Amino acid sequence: MTSTTADNPEAVVGHGDRHPQRWLILGVICLAQLTVLLDNTVLGVAIPSLTQELDASSSDIQWMINAYSLVQSGLLLTAGSAADRYGRKKLLTAGLVLFGVGSLAAGLAQSSGQLIAARAGMGVGGALLMTTTLAVVVQLFDDAERVRAIGLWATVNSLGFAAGPLLGGFMLNHFWWGSIFLINIPVALIGVVAVVRMVPESKAAPAGGHAQTPGRGDRPDLLGALLSTIGMASVVFAIISGPEHGWTSARVLVAAGAGVLVLGAFALWELRAPYPMLDMHFFRNKRFIGAVTGVILVAFGLAGSLYLLTQHLQFVLGYEPLEAGLRTSPMAVTVILLNLVGIGAKAHGKLGTPATILTGMTMLAGGLAVVASFGGHDYSGMLAGLILMGAGISLAMPAMANAIMSAIPPEKAGAGAGINGTLAEFGNGLGVAVLGAVLNSRFSALVAVPATSFPAALAAADSAGERERVSDAFSSGLETSQFVGAVALFLGGAVAAALLWRAERADSRLKEARSADVGEQVSA
Repeated sequence: MTSTTADNPEAVVGHGDRHPQRWLILGVICLAQLTVLLDNTVLGVAIPSLTQELDASSSDIQWMINAYSLVQSGLLLTAGSAADRYGRKKLLTAGLVLFGVGSLAAGLAQSSGQLIAARAGMGVGGALLMTTTLAVVVQLFDDAERVRAIGLWATVNSLGFAAGPLLGGFMLNHFWWGSIFLINIPVALIGVVAVVRMVPESKAAPAGGHAQTPGRGDRPDLLGALLSTIGMASVVFAIISGPEHGWTSARVLVAAGAGVLVLGAFALWELRAPYPMLDMHFFRNKRFIGAVTGVILVAFGLAGSLYLLTQHLQFVLGYEPLEAGLRTSPMAVTVILLNLVGIGAKAHGKLGTPATILTGMTMLAGGLAVVASFGGHDYSGMLAGLILMGAGISLAMPAMANAIMSAIPPEKAGAGAGINGTLAEFGNGLGVAVLGAVLNSRFSALVAVPATSFPAALAAADSAGERERVSDAFSSGLETSQFVGAVALFLGGAVAAALLWRAERADSRLKEARSADVGEQVSA
């Protein structure tokens, strides 16, 4: 593949080539990414308005949130593979258009059913955006700059998390609920124009051909796409349904079983398919496995802890939803500030990938332990833990994303981004499910009042002393669940670092052996 120039923005850019406008293009990509992330976080503060204006039931609200997650997570692998095959710029543009159209439909929805359908459509655009943005970053930046670029890309995740509730609260205070979706449209339009004008095209070269020459490698893996979509959506559906319907309910067990079976069939097919959408041999790479382990466990601990913290801030400490969102934002602000000064890239350059990941995940685990130990009844203890967690994320996340993408051939960058996104989604759901189950188990063991939730138990309490005991039980459950998350993060960091160190030593020995062979040939 040949490098692109500013005068020829449609040329196919080569992996590692230094595009003269790469940092400006990174800004465009981050704008596209921010569009998706804001929508994920802004919806939470609109739930009361949606309940009132659309007469939405609890089930409707759940599907408004989950329709997007199910579609996006189910399509991530397919979207990444399609971006490699047909062009990352094309699918990035398509993702922005679909997301904008879905946002328009959501903002003008007149019923819960219409809003759910619009959110599902937005999930298609979101899957395209989540995979193509990271793939383009990997194509534009070489080894010397990639960790910093990925760090800035990852910063947008934290910015979306911090700004979403604030923006949603502002819009709902001044406009109707549909405005939280319509604000996506101008951002999507600006993103489309900027992508078309600035972002270079890149795609995988077909087998035996060039990047822009049609060949047999262009043949789509339709069965693989179908199996991966059904399998991932089924597993995510089971994880989402577990807390409400029970982990041993037929609904959850059937969905989980079907998902596992279909994903197993997907893996077998990909091993035999002539042109697979996902090369299963990636999973033989110790560097890839180490990074994958880290991604899953960071998402596990982070999503699970934040899910529980927002409940603790509202139910135990008595904050309103917007106030609770503000009080979790120090973690995101820490990530943003540290990534803007490039702390992750600097640490990576000095310590290397394994030590950076281990340090970051140890800090993240330590932050959870601080929250568990000192945040039960005092926000100041929680604040210290959130800041420490943010510092750990700023170190670990860019290094892990770079490790995954570096372990995958450049022409498969979209597939790598799809794997990264899919595993993060899986870790998010698993974290909410497992840590939520730990909290509920501990809470149920300590509270004699039969109730399915903390608010129900509090309502059933008939005295101030009983209500205090219920609150203490919830705090104890939170403490236990956070410690479980902290242990998982620390062990995950240790395993990921060990695998990465082993991979680096193996690579070093291989290079030494090759150098020795070359030296012997020259001497001969």
